[in-house]
Amino acid sequence: MSAPKRVERPLSPFMIGPYYRPQITSISSIMIRITGLGLIVAIALITALIFAAAVSKPAFDCVNWFATSWLGWLIWIASAWAVWYHLLGGVRHFLYDAGKFMDIPTAEKLGWGMFIGATVLTVITIIIAVV
Repeated sequence: MSAPKRVERPLSPFMIGPYYRPQITSISSIMIRITGLGLIVAIALITALIFAAAVSKPAFDCVNWFATSWLGWLIWIASAWAVWYHLLGGVRHFLYDAGKFMDIPTAEKLGWGMFIGATVLTVITIIIAVV
């Protein structure tokens, strides 16, 4: 008896290219991890501000200069987006854990909703913070 013919398939979805087409559901899942790690930068900046305020006024002025520079504002805005995105991802997972919205078209809409929702909520946050 001969051995069955082995079908050549990609072994992993990480083989992006001719074998695997990224989908919004996988991209949104990966972005949850990236935003979670990216929030470490905001936490470090907040910690530096608090620590510098406790040390001395010159130390606080130095860190505050960075936190209010264009790069600091970029970090704050990206962090606001990451917080909203991460929160919306958590809500999505609560819905999945309840067994809701698991069909593919709805899951794709939720993935897009996370990106759009985080962007809209970030703009609202900026408007509230500046005004």
